[in-house]
Amino acid sequence: MLFERTAISRQPETLIHRELAQLRETDRVTPDLVFRDPYFLDFLGLADAFSERDLEAAILRDIERFLLELGTDFAFLARQKRMTIGGQDYYLDLLFYHRGLARLVAIELKLGRFEASYKGQMELYLRWLDKYERRTESENAPIGLILCSEKNEEQVELLQLNEGQIRVAEYLTALPAVLEAKLHDAVIRARQRIEAVADESSGD
Repeated sequence: MLFERTAISRQPETLIHRELAQLRETDRVTPDLVFRDPYFLDFLGLADAFSERDLEAAILRDIERFLLELGTDFAFLARQKRMTIGGQDYYLDLLFYHRGLARLVAIELKLGRFEASYKGQMELYLRWLDKYERRTESENAPIGLILCSEKNEEQVELLQLNEGQIRVAEYLTALPAVLEAKLHDAVIRARQRIEAVADESSGD
């Protein structure tokens, strides 16, 4: 299921092959290969009702497993990163650095559905990080991940997210029924790919 959860799995087949070929040739990863959707956070053991601070505290208590769920090459930098902008303090939930992407990764945790205003908030944070926290010219511009319990694909598409420097993904704190459905979908897609390859081979 790991590939099915990456952003690249939702791209057209030609783009998938191009990015994977680039990875093999140059060993350079792209954000679409790094970020997933959804993230499975069942290991945090959260109760049915919890706050954003509870979620954040649980992640930090189990930071090693959270990093494994994020993927390889992530390094934890800060919690509640303080940013003073125009005399007002703002606090970013979690700040990471990704070695393969060579950039800072800002993560905002949201309890409910994704809202359009979250994009402006994250853009502000990314611009501040770009101005004050980039250490070298070789370091790429920061990228943001908004983790929420639910998102609307049309809203994300209209805001042109998942194309620029901001990604939106869902997190799941309980798996059984959702995981079963996703596994079923993954098996169907895998069978379709195998059948398509077999059809191409038989046509040659």
